[in-house]
Amino acid sequence: MTQSTETKPAKDLPLAKALNEGMRKAMENDPKVLVMGEDVGKLGGVFRVTDGLQKDFGEERVIDTPLAESGIVGTAIGLALRGYRPVVEIQFDGFVFPAADQIITQLAKMHMRSLGALQLPVVIRIPCGGGIGAVEHHSESPENYFTHTAGLRVVACSNSADAYTMIQQAIASPDPVIFFEPKRRYWDKAPVDVEAAPDGWRPLHDARVVAPGEHVTVLAYGPSVKTCLEAAAAAAEEGRSLEVIDLRSLNPLDIGTVTESVDRTGRCVVVHEAPVFSGYGAELAARITERCFYRLEAPVLRVGGFSTPYPPSRLEDHYLPDLDRILDAVDRTFAW
Repeated sequence: MTQSTETKPAKDLPLAKALNEGMRKAMENDPKVLVMGEDVGKLGGVFRVTDGLQKDFGEERVIDTPLAESGIVGTAIGLALRGYRPVVEIQFDGFVFPAADQIITQLAKMHMRSLGALQLPVVIRIPCGGGIGAVEHHSESPENYFTHTAGLRVVACSNSADAYTMIQQAIASPDPVIFFEPKRRYWDKAPVDVEAAPDGWRPLHDARVVAPGEHVTVLAYGPSVKTCLEAAAAAAEEGRSLEVIDLRSLNPLDIGTVTESVDRTGRCVVVHEAPVFSGYGAELAARITERCFYRLEAPVLRVGGFSTPYPPSRLEDHYLPDLDRILDAVDRTFAW
């Protein structure tokens, strides 16, 4: 009897479920992987990203913690020193700040402080950004606090397929990883090939061209990628071709993919939900200007949040970058 070589079709999964499947696979493959955080066990997390994990792996591996972010991260550091691979969930982005001391002064520094003798394979999952009608402390974009901190890897998934692979790659990393998840995209579905071998996955820190184009490079990550793709579709109706790049990794940054694109298009727009002032786009603009100066036809423009605390839900549509603001920036790049 001949064995069938037919491959199974990719599963159509919401981003939250893809993360769940990725963590489940990592826990099946390595008994040292632990999941911990507020309400991650019996409740399955406020966004149900960890739903069913405690039931299947037990309370010793999926741990409901007290409401104490500093204590959660501090405990994860201790567990990592004893050979475990903790995956910490910060319930909402704005709740990470009580843990900042542990992350910045301990987690990020231990490898250097020990001259390479100690490693802390800790993943800190942070649901980030707005768009769900929540107020301040529940809709933040704190990525720059961590990209500025040497010793941390910082990544951001934007779709289900990347969520599934990137969370497993982050868990396997010997270094601490800050893992940003776009909470308003948790319910967006996309095909996920759960049968694909890891050696065929895109490397964790590689950017991805999600829409090839010729006239303007548009850089985004996390929740802004989908908005930029919508802007690219709208621009195409006006005869402008936007190349959209999902950065995926913020530190380290795949600057090669970025500069190769900008060298071709001569124009660049950076989009993120965080405030523009001192935002991640400023670093991108500086690096692109340094490397592509003689190829640029216009300054690198940035589209993002305003320098205000996150607004009430009725105003967040005005605060967050939308299709019109992105297209306006594209128009302005052609005015030079």
